[in-house]
Amino acid sequence: MSKFELKLPRMGESVAEATLTTWLKEVGDTIEMDDPVFEIATDKVDSEVPSEVEGILKEKLFDIDDIIKVGETVAIIEIEGGVNGAETVNKSTEVSKETVAAVAETISIAKEASSSPLQDYSDTERFYSPLVKNIAKEEGISIAILDTIEGTGKGGRVTKNDILAFIKNGKVSGSVVTPETKRTVVEPVSIVDENKAVDTPIVANANKPTNDQVSTMSPSGSDEVIEMSRMGKLIAKHMVDSVSTSAHVQSFIEVDVTNVVNWRMKMKDTFEKMEGEKLTFTPIFMEAVAKALKKYPMMNISVDGDKVIKKKNINIGMAAALPDGNLIVPVIKNADRLNLVGMAKVVNDLARRSRENGLKPDEIQEGTYTVTNVGTFGSVFGTPIINQPQVGILALGAIRKMPAVIETPEGDFIGIRSKMYISHSYDHRVVNGALGSMFAKAVADYLEAWDINREL
Repeated sequence: MSKFELKLPRMGESVAEATLTTWLKEVGDTIEMDDPVFEIATDKVDSEVPSEVEGILKEKLFDIDDIIKVGETVAIIEIEGGVNGAETVNKSTEVSKETVAAVAETISIAKEASSSPLQDYSDTERFYSPLVKNIAKEEGISIAILDTIEGTGKGGRVTKNDILAFIKNGKVSGSVVTPETKRTVVEPVSIVDENKAVDTPIVANANKPTNDQVSTMSPSGSDEVIEMSRMGKLIAKHMVDSVSTSAHVQSFIEVDVTNVVNWRMKMKDTFEKMEGEKLTFTPIFMEAVAKALKKYPMMNISVDGDKVIKKKNINIGMAAALPDGNLIVPVIKNADRLNLVGMAKVVNDLARRSRENGLKPDEIQEGTYTVTNVGTFGSVFGTPIINQPQVGILALGAIRKMPAVIETPEGDFIGIRSKMYISHSYDHRVVNGALGSMFAKAVADYLEAWDINREL
C-alpha cells in the first residue's frame, strides 16, 4: 500500500487560494478515478475537485471553510501498489504548526497594541469559533465591532482570515477602532481584478454609518428573512466596490439590425444542420464587439492604481444569468481570432455550462471587456455596472420591430425595421466621452453593415 497526496489544483493565474466548502467523501470511502472528493469556492465560481487515482480516503487535512492555497495537500488517498508521484506523508502536524504559528503571531501583535477590557462574547446571537473569540479578545475588539465584520464562512460565519484581515486593515495608530473612537479612519475597498488585487483606501468619518455596519431594520412578524448566498454576497460587494471606484458614464445608440435579423432567419436551420449548434444573436454581437475593440484598443485596458494596462489579448466576458438568480461572467478568450462558427460554439458551450454550474475557474478569469444581454428579459436598454478592473461594459437591448425613415435615392419612406439600443457604460477616469461614444458607434456600424449574403 502507498499513499497519494490529493492537492488543490491550479485554477487560473490570478487564483492563489480557495475555500473548502464541502467534503463529498468521508474517511474510509472508496474513491474511483475522477470521482469528486471535495468542493471549493473562489470569489468567482464553485468547483468540484476530482481524484486522480483510485483508492480509499484515509485522511482529511482541512476542514470546511478552511482557506487552502494552490498546491497544498488536501487529502490522503491510500492506493494499491506504487504510483509515480505518490508520496507517503502526514501533513496534519505541519498544518497544525502553521496554524499555531499564525495565531501566535497574531497574539504577539495584539500584545504590542493598546487593548480594551475583555468583552463578554456570549452576549450575541451570532456564532463565533473559539479561535475568532480569542483573537478578538486579545485585540480588544468589542462585541459590537465584531458583529459588523462581514463573514465569508458558511452561513456568513466569521473565519480566522476574516478577523485577521479586519485587524490588519482596521487599525489606526496601533489601536482597533471602537464605536467610541471619534476620529477619521481609513477603510480599504478591495477592487477585484482577475490579474491582481488592489487595495484602495477610502477616507471615511468614524461617526458616520458605513456599509459594513449592521442594519437596524427589524422585519415584522409576517416578513420572510432570506440569507444571501455566498455568491450573492460577493456579487453585491463587487458591484458596490465598482460604483465607488469608477466614474460611470453611459452612451446610448439606436441600431438598425434588420440585416442581421433577416440573415440569421435565413441561415439558422442550415447552421444547425452543419454544426449541430443553434445560431443565436449573441455570437454575432460578440464578433462586432471584438472588431470594435480591435479598432479602439484603449477600450481594452484595465486600471491598476494610477497605471493603465493595455491588454494584448481580447477576452470578452459574457454575463450569464444563473437559475438561482445570481450572475456569472464566463470569458471568451481571444475572441478576435474566432470566426462566426467558432464564436457560436464557444458561446453555446459557455452558456450551457454556466447554467449547469460546470465552468472551470480559469474560464471566468482574465476578461478584458464585458457584454451583457439585458434584452433577453425584455429590457430596451440598461446602465450596467463595470466589471472591475475593466473600463467598459456593453448592454444589448431587446430587438423590436419599429417604424423608421428609410432613405433611398428615390426619396425617404416609412418602413418597418428591426431595431435595438446598445448601452455603453465606461470609466470616465480613463475613457473620455469621445472614445466611449466612438466605440459604441463602431459596434453599431458593423451590425448595420451586415452582409445579407454572407456565407458561413
